[in-house]
Amino acid sequence: MKKLITLLFIGLLPTVFSQEASDSLTFEDLDSIYTQIENSFTYQTGIIELKEGHGTLTVPKGFKFLDKEQSITLLTDYFGNPKDNSVLGILAPENISVFDDKSWLFILSFEEMGYVKDDDANDIDYDQLEAEMKAEISSANPERIKQGFEPEYFIGWASDPYYDDTKKTLHWAKEFKFGDAEVNTLNYNIRILGRKGVFMFNALSLMPELEVVKSNIDPIINSIEFHEGFAYSDFDPDVDDVAAWTIGGLVAGKLLAKVGFWALIVKFWKLILLGFAGIGSFLWKKKKNKDESSNTAQISE
Repeated sequence: MKKLITLLFIGLLPTVFSQEASDSLTFEDLDSIYTQIENSFTYQTGIIELKEGHGTLTVPKGFKFLDKEQSITLLTDYFGNPKDNSVLGILAPENISVFDDKSWLFILSFEEMGYVKDDDANDIDYDQLEAEMKAEISSANPERIKQGFEPEYFIGWASDPYYDDTKKTLHWAKEFKFGDAEVNTLNYNIRILGRKGVFMFNALSLMPELEVVKSNIDPIINSIEFHEGFAYSDFDPDVDDVAAWTIGGLVAGKLLAKVGFWALIVKFWKLILLGFAGIGSFLWKKKKNKDESSNTAQISE
């Protein structure tokens, strides 16, 4: 991930500040910036209260948790996403920087959409759904290109949709290709159904990290526990709202435009450069201070 970010950033430098300044920057400078940003974050472990979702998160072994405010900063200021207040936090591997080449993370959010009926869980033709999604996404490419974006292609299921009726959880993965990118994007989704809505974990990574992401699905699902009275089994048809979405609707992605997750994946790659304005300013100030110090030294000599 860091390698892609770095290459994009280097390409942007001449538009951020002078050619002379950009030419003097090195990959070591950028590594230093990534390290400083990573060290500025305060991660948590243990039990995290999730007021918005009526539950708790027990940070799985091997993970670290970034709270809501810091997660939004990471996704917005450094990854170039539009601000999304539905984000509750991020789970990241504890020994890997979020800027590492092989980094991957789970973005946690909650959508209070009501009780999602799972009556259709066993009736969905996922092959047909895959074909429909491929056609729908491809048909939007002329407009995407017109707006200055690269074409987007849904390659297929990276992991087949699976609904666990016992745990009331749903997960699936999609593989996407953007433009001429050599490495495809992984879009891994987890939905944990509750009485009032759905906890959503969305993996942010590239396809080479598929297996390590899949190996952590169970710990991620088991990390969430609803408060008493808010589990899926606590649904009361006399007082509770029923969601407009079904299991099939969640997998089809109709909800994503509302909660903004797809922007977290698409914008991560398409608008990631926006986040570098702040980093560019940081580097420019660093170089300016260095030059001023050097000039002062020369004068004093």
